[in-house]
Amino acid sequence: MNTSYVPYHPEQQQLLPSALQDWLPQGHLAYFINDTIDSLNLSAFHARYSGGGSRNQPFHPAMMVKVLVYAYATGVFSSRKISKKLHEDVAFRVLGADNFPAHRTIREFRALHLNEFTELFVQVVRLAREMGLVKLGTIAVDGTKVKANASRHKAMSYGRMQTAEAELKAQITALVKKATSTDEAEKNEPDLDIPAEIERRQARLAAIEAAKARLEERQRQSDAQRGRTPDDERKPKDKDGKPKGGKPYQRDFGVPAPKSQDSFTDPQARIMKRAGGGFDYSYNAQTAVDETAHIIVVAEVVNTSSDVQQLPMVLGAVKANTGSVAAQVLADAGYRSEAVMAELAITEPDTELVIALGREGKVLAKPRDAQRYPHTVAMAAKFETEQGKMDYRKRKWIAEPPNGWIKNVLGFRQFSMRGLKKAQAEFKLVCMALNLRRMGAMQAC
Repeated sequence: MNTSYVPYHPEQQQLLPSALQDWLPQGHLAYFINDTIDSLNLSAFHARYSGGGSRNQPFHPAMMVKVLVYAYATGVFSSRKISKKLHEDVAFRVLGADNFPAHRTIREFRALHLNEFTELFVQVVRLAREMGLVKLGTIAVDGTKVKANASRHKAMSYGRMQTAEAELKAQITALVKKATSTDEAEKNEPDLDIPAEIERRQARLAAIEAAKARLEERQRQSDAQRGRTPDDERKPKDKDGKPKGGKPYQRDFGVPAPKSQDSFTDPQARIMKRAGGGFDYSYNAQTAVDETAHIIVVAEVVNTSSDVQQLPMVLGAVKANTGSVAAQVLADAGYRSEAVMAELAITEPDTELVIALGREGKVLAKPRDAQRYPHTVAMAAKFETEQGKMDYRKRKWIAEPPNGWIKNVLGFRQFSMRGLKKAQAEFKLVCMALNLRRMGAMQAC
């Protein structure tokens, strides 16, 4: 007896075109993103195309924004892959409404609207607050390293720069002499386009000199922050310029260490230690997450590996994005700083800080000098109480899951664009997409 199957005729064509929406189930994330983007103010996106005329017909900004946001919310970051999804994925086709922009168009739209996406992130945060998903009772701050779009192999140390600079100058001098020479003996040598060789070496020399200048300027700023001056003769001095005890400095003011590196592909990225071991050119992404629904209310990017000075900037962004201050802020030991806590006591008097003084489970020497470190001593006393310990324990499940989602679920481990400003805008786009995904899930509950 033959088995009876549900009819299956792949060669049969549909007589009438069906609606794409019939193929996408109700409650799908694409519908939520479509409706939410329509409710936001996209006038800044439209302003770029105003007065273009009938011949200039760009793709509709709302469609482009919806496709990009949905792509980032589902872990698709490559413009080529997004363009391909518009042909193959039903959700992308619903949002695209039978528009198929090329990957170059998608890439250029993303790059041209960095400021607009930054403002859109703020709009989504404020919308989440109106929905009751952001209450600013407790927020947790955390930093995570995200790999820059820069190759470690297209970088050079300061010591190697000095050597290469001398070698290139010697080669250019030799080529210039050779170009002006008419020695008969040279006619038997292999053909060499001397002007092109000189130009190539000069371009390389210019790139190395620019990288050297960046490293030296960075070192001058670092030395100045440490209290050094150009005329200190490598001797430690106090604020009044008088010599003080301590070992002499190893290098002159503004001279980088030989191992200091600079990238030729993304000069604003910095070498940072990654969690699994080793080093990469990276940026330091800072997030502030609200306790209520794990909505990211602040998404900033800096190119310094340390978190210690970032808390005032993050809390300032909380106020700018939401119009209010948080009642309580939780942060790990990476943000510990007496100077920062003293500053925030003045600028954020209504915010309670709970900042760890060391790694959990490790016994650390407690600060005892209350006159010199009053805020650190007060924070140590807070962690002696059960309430302080209970408050800080919340940080782990508030701050860390969104970063885990960004890296392990969405798969965003490297920036697509180069430069600090572009990295800041792209990270806001990622966090906005994750917020919308979270808001859609909360609405469906």
